Amino acid sequence: MIERNRWLSLLAHGVLLLGVLVVAFPVYISFVASTHTMQEVVQVPMPLLPGSHLWENYRLALLGGQNDVGSHAPVGRMLWVSLVMALGIALGKISISLLSAFAIVYFRFPFRMFFFWTIFITLMLPVEVRIGPTYKVVSDLGMLNSYAGLTIPLIASATATFLFRQFFLTVPDELTEAARMDGAGPMRFFFDVLLPLSRTSMAALFVIQFIYGWNQYLWPLMIATEEHMYPVVIGIKQLIGSTGDAQTEWNIVMATAILAMLPPAAVVILMQKWFVKGLVDTEK
Repeated sequence: MIERNRWLSLLAHGVLLLGVLVVAFPVYISFVASTHTMQEVVQVPMPLLPGSHLWENYRLALLGGQNDVGSHAPVGRMLWVSLVMALGIALGKISISLLSAFAIVYFRFPFRMFFFWTIFITLMLPVEVRIGPTYKVVSDLGMLNSYAGLTIPLIASATATFLFRQFFLTVPDELTEAARMDGAGPMRFFFDVLLPLSRTSMAALFVIQFIYGWNQYLWPLMIATEEHMYPVVIGIKQLIGSTGDAQTEWNIVMATAILAMLPPAAVVILMQKWFVKGLVDTEK
């Protein structure tokens, strides 16, 4: 039996509290800055309490419009583009990885392991390495400034394929034999047996891949040449770089950053239980 030590418990809680403060303080400063005017944000010292311009700043960031400094593109449209892109990448990666892992584990065909290791080797070829040829293909297919161009080149995942393959290898052979004796075909076995068993792994991968897709910057920067197809990450950069540093409206930039943080934070919070279970579950 492990004896509980009161001082060690206090020390552990103190360290956790310090970590929370280190992470939360920049977020709090961003929120405070998003509730003030630009003049109040750039003054020294900056106010540390929320101001009275919260609704005005967030309305201007979401809907766009004109103020004393300049015009702003609507961040609401950018959030929609980011949401479609993140969902498309996450669901696409999971779907393709499930099917490819299912084929590699449960079907016997020539060069099966060769194809598996070919997929696995692509881990050494991230988007940044193959971005030139990929852009040429997307451009030739006419998918610039489209949701297909933003998502399709990023939906293949060797990591997810490997994880699902390793999980499928742990499924007892008795389940396969029982399904075969009941007359279930391969796809019936896939949908009725493997998918329910894989739901925690799918949930964990969905959280990771959603955040991966939401934070994409380099690929959308090349594919999206029109403002209406900018994701919110590029929108933040455009707000910062559109004018000189003295004219950057940091209150609108911070409001946009807070809005950009909300969807991935909501996904992590809502799926936290499934995410942790998918990573540590020992009954799979």
